[in-house]
Amino acid sequence: MAIELDNSFTVPVPPEQAWDVLLDVERIAPCMPGASVTSVEGDEVAGQVKVKLGPLSLSYKGTAKFTEKDQANHTISLEASGKETRGAGTASATVQAGLKPADTEGSTVVNIHTSLNVTGRPAQFGRSLLPEVSGKLIAQFAANLEALIIADKGAATETAQEAGADSADEGGRAAAPPTATQPSAALPQQEDSLNLIKLVGGPLLKRVIPVAAIGALIAIFGRRIRGLGKRSKS
Repeated sequence: MAIELDNSFTVPVPPEQAWDVLLDVERIAPCMPGASVTSVEGDEVAGQVKVKLGPLSLSYKGTAKFTEKDQANHTISLEASGKETRGAGTASATVQAGLKPADTEGSTVVNIHTSLNVTGRPAQFGRSLLPEVSGKLIAQFAANLEALIIADKGAATETAQEAGADSADEGGRAAAPPTATQPSAALPQQEDSLNLIKLVGGPLLKRVIPVAAIGALIAIFGRRIRGLGKRSKS
C-alpha cells in the first residue's frame, strides 16, 4: 500500500540551530517512541522501530540514508527501508524535509513530505489510519524534541554561570549572585515501543475491531473446515 503524507512541526530554535539538531540522529532518536539507533556510518543510519497494537507486536529493522543535505536552503532528503524481524512485512519511504523561520522569532517550522509504501499486517488498517497515526506521532516527537532542546539550553546556561562564578573567584572578586534561570525540562524517556492504541485511542479501535473480527471469523471457519475435512476422511 502506497501513500503520500504531509506533516509539519515547530522547533524552538532558529533554522541554523535546528539544522544541527535534526541531523544529530543519535541524540534525537529517543524523542520518537519505539525508535532506536544501532549505528551511524557517514550518511547512513541503522536502527529499529517497535510497534505495539494491543496484543500485536511488530518490530522493524532497517536503514536510512541521507541523499541530500542542502544547508544553504535548509532542505534534507533521505531514503529509508525496513523489514519485519518476525514476518514478511516491509516498509520503505522517501522523505523530504524543509526548514523555514516560523512566525515566532527564534523558532523554525519543519515541513515533511513522505512517500510511504507498507506491506504486511499494518497495510490492512487502510489509508485513512496512517495519516492520523503519522500526525499524532509527529506531534509527540515534536513535544519530546522541544523538551530536549529546553533542557539543553538550561544546562548550557547553568554551565556558563558556573564558569563565570569560578572566574570571578579566581580573580579575587566577589562572585555575582546567581540569576534566575528557566528550569531544565525533563529529558524525554525512551519508550520501548510505539503503542498505537495509546497514541490514537478510540478512532484507532473503531478501525481495528472490524479487522480483528474478520480475522477471528476466518480463524474459526478455517478450523471448522479443517475439522469437517478430517471427519469426511475418517
